[in-house]
Amino acid sequence: MSKELVPSHLLAPAGTGSLDAYIQEVNKVPVLSLEEEQRLARRFRDDEDLDAARLLVMSHLRFVVHVARGYSGYGLQLGDLIQEGNIGLMKAVKRFDPEQGVRLVSFAVHWIRAEIHEFVLRNWRIVKVATTKAQRKLFFNLRKNKKRLGWLNQDEVNRVAADLNVKPEVVMEMESRLSGQDVGFDLTSDDDDDRPYLAPAGYLENHEASPDIATETADMEEHQHNLLFAGLDGLDDRSKDIIQSRWLLDPKMTLQELADKYGVSAERIRQLEAAAMKKLKAAFDA
Repeated sequence: MSKELVPSHLLAPAGTGSLDAYIQEVNKVPVLSLEEEQRLARRFRDDEDLDAARLLVMSHLRFVVHVARGYSGYGLQLGDLIQEGNIGLMKAVKRFDPEQGVRLVSFAVHWIRAEIHEFVLRNWRIVKVATTKAQRKLFFNLRKNKKRLGWLNQDEVNRVAADLNVKPEVVMEMESRLSGQDVGFDLTSDDDDDRPYLAPAGYLENHEASPDIATETADMEEHQHNLLFAGLDGLDDRSKDIIQSRWLLDPKMTLQELADKYGVSAERIRQLEAAAMKKLKAAFDA
């Protein structure tokens, strides 16, 4: 559904200065009766009437504000949470079926919260704390289940795990992620330049990333490849095929499979392989 269904000044509050005005405006939009809601939903479903969809969305914007306020404890701007919730509301309107006998507000809450959840998880930390569906459920429920500051004790961990139907170690891992903090890689302008070790840039040094070592490594790998190909070219066709089949192809062939292929014993294939490997090693040592 297009964002053009709703006037831009109602869909996305521009900032904290206009947020109060936005909330006042959406609260002025009349609440639809059941009959009005179903009539508009049918017009949109049957005739693709965008004006009907716009009225459905606008009449529920106040509900998005109510849901978004429940996520104000994540350190994100309320205006951003409302904007994401509005997107979820529009998705709900697009999928709403008035014949199911439920009000749009009951149907839309899932879509509104889903969009807000995605936004929170994308922006709450630089490093993602929850990627799977189970981790996302645990992320939001764990914050609600923690009754005090500090770490959960073992009894609390077990109770949360039982409530959410997960293992206690999963709860402990998520609590560790929630308790972590983002750290800037470099010092900020306010930090003491005499103590650079406080920032990860001061102690996380990667010597392999230097251009000279990277170039040297690439040259060495290329040289080894050239030696390998030269050594393979010095083998007879059968020995070359054995080495390639046993070491360079995926899936690799067994000794018995190669024995069947050449009509010899598996022990003979092993001997040929050993002799070929000895020639290759000599080529590398030359």
